[in-house]
Amino acid sequence: MEDEPMSAEESLNLIAQQSRRNQREFGGGPARMLAAWAFAWIVGWGFTYLTTRSWVAVPGWVAGAIVVPVLFLGAMAYTTYASIRTGRGIRGPSRTVGAMYGYGWALAALGLMVVDIRITQFQVLSADQVSLLWSGTWLLITGVMYLAGGMVWQDKLMYGLGAWMIVSAAASVLVGYPHNFLVLTVCGGGGFLLASIVYFAREKRR
Repeated sequence: MEDEPMSAEESLNLIAQQSRRNQREFGGGPARMLAAWAFAWIVGWGFTYLTTRSWVAVPGWVAGAIVVPVLFLGAMAYTTYASIRTGRGIRGPSRTVGAMYGYGWALAALGLMVVDIRITQFQVLSADQVSLLWSGTWLLITGVMYLAGGMVWQDKLMYGLGAWMIVSAAASVLVGYPHNFLVLTVCGGGGFLLASIVYFAREKRR
């Protein structure tokens, strides 16, 4: 007699269990990846905010063209390395879902970049408004993706991080330029840091 196909709830439970077991075996939990992103956001956006202050003699392009891209590329490289290492030896639904989630990040980032660049090219927004557009939309898409990840892996902390990022996206637009960079630093980077600490604590208890 053939086994009956699993329900959606059973499939999600299996994915979550396999993910947790793999994290324990390979040490590839989200704590280190979140720590890398916390460092990139806090240092990168914090430096960007400082360049907007009149008492800082560093031009803004240094942050936008050098510091932030280098930090973010570094965080992306580490995330890719950690994800590949964690995915070794995994088969079945966990591997498929993980790959789809990773591709989802890439597709969402590419699509949002095209949208923001195109809107910027219309030149109907001031420089301050363009800054709010980019910071708000990127915080928003980050929040939505973490919400999705939290639902897929049944991870309440990841889901909470996504919700926090969405609230931060709204806050970054409401406070206006240049304080939106401060929101990116404190709320965005701080959210990553807090989540990383909690995940580290969970790993120590296992």
